[in-house]
Amino acid sequence: MDKEKMTGVITPILTPFNHDLSFAPDLYVSHAAWLLEQGIHYISPFGTTGEALSLSVHERMAALDILVKGGIDPAVLMPGTGLCNLEDTVILCSHAMNLGCKAVMTLPPFFYKNASDDGLYAYFVQLIDSVNRSDLKICMYHIPPLAGIGFSPALAGRLASSFPDTIVAYKDSSGDFENTRKVIAAAPDIAVFPGSETFLRQGMENGGTGCISATCNVNPAGIRNVFDVMTGAKDGSLDHLNNEMVKFRKNVEGYGPIPAMKGLLAEKRGDARWRNVRSPLLPASEKQTCDLISALGKTLKPLY
Repeated sequence: MDKEKMTGVITPILTPFNHDLSFAPDLYVSHAAWLLEQGIHYISPFGTTGEALSLSVHERMAALDILVKGGIDPAVLMPGTGLCNLEDTVILCSHAMNLGCKAVMTLPPFFYKNASDDGLYAYFVQLIDSVNRSDLKICMYHIPPLAGIGFSPALAGRLASSFPDTIVAYKDSSGDFENTRKVIAAAPDIAVFPGSETFLRQGMENGGTGCISATCNVNPAGIRNVFDVMTGAKDGSLDHLNNEMVKFRKNVEGYGPIPAMKGLLAEKRGDARWRNVRSPLLPASEKQTCDLISALGKTLKPLY
């Protein structure tokens, strides 16, 4: 099959909240615009990093509307849409398609941890039939460390084969590159994105098409630089750029990525609202943020 795959560096964008924990539209739109200015190819609202499961269906739809009304081209958006019940997932997928989004990133129904590949396949058949749109494009979101269930390579290959115009991508947040390699082999016609830039280079060397990574929120240019050198779009020392990028990632991981990145944005942009997270997460303290800034050193570039 000959079709153009999605490629690039994709940011699962952080969701900002006001001090009363209501959604903060101004911060959301300005951060999305900054990410695109830094060279991010696509933005994925409502992933794990976006605290998606702390947002209602209505909040997700309203936030997506705000991005588009704020001037963000829907063609660069791939919102998360996967919930445990089919109806809400259909609503979110349909809304994204109505706006003209590039694709949707969809979790499997994640409460039933012992669901079989056949059961998950049946769910996605129902989802695709229910949305009933020729322009529906789905990125399978595989994150078993948090969801407790995922898309096996065999299931990914089966769905991609059955729905070649709809199942177009796979985000692998398993942390296991062998799984990524198996998915690329099982579903060679779809775009496969490691869920961390730690595997960006290795992924692209083995048929992957980029990465979808939380740390794109605070190191977008550093990650884009590695992608550009890998594709030949830019000259540079791949080893140096890759090592610097991976070091940055590991430092952020050591502080709890969502609160840590929000703390960085609060400090560097001078707006304390960025520090806010919804429970059960807790915000990073100012000391934790200062410690992280010190650990990152010169690898931390301006965040405005």
